[in-house]
Amino acid sequence: NTFINYPEGELARMIFHELAHQVLYVKDDTMFNESFATAVERLGGTRWLAEHAPVAARSEYAAYDARRQQFRQLALATRTKLHEIYEKNKPSAPVKYDLLAMKNVVMQSFKDDYARLRLSWGGYSGYDRWVADANNASFGAQAAYDELVPGFEALFAQQAVVDSASPDKRWQRFYDVAKHLAELDTAQRKLILKPQ
Repeated sequence: NTFINYPEGELARMIFHELAHQVLYVKDDTMFNESFATAVERLGGTRWLAEHAPVAARSEYAAYDARRQQFRQLALATRTKLHEIYEKNKPSAPVKYDLLAMKNVVMQSFKDDYARLRLSWGGYSGYDRWVADANNASFGAQAAYDELVPGFEALFAQQAVVDSASPDKRWQRFYDVAKHLAELDTAQRKLILKPQ
């Protein structure tokens, strides 16, 4: 598989992500599941890099992760623009503009901005396929991986207040709190992790 060629730090993060799904999975709540796994991969990856990765792996990962963060910011900005277009042009509202034309302008802007990013990365092409196939569903699916991550990261940070001396206990408490959230209904979980 292509992932075997990932930088060492990225491979570690991917493993943490997939193992997180073994720790906790909630039926029919993709956003909760993927945001939880993404938070675990980020937090676990950061710890692994700091404690176990050689200097070269840390450096390689830093470049890889910087590109990912820039791409995520671009995708989020595009998703926000698309959301605004659809909110302002709901079927119940009077249609003032051609919805498809407005969407096409946003998508072309996304592709142009990505091309500039790609140049600044020295031609790194890791997101080319995603960009070529991008549509509303792509941006929606990506939201599942990002939307509740800040809430999970805040929950993890709260565990340090309880016992800063034991990182392993901190992780167990974090998992216990996440499992408790999993027992609530979807709306309650989202309200706790992403308060309005």
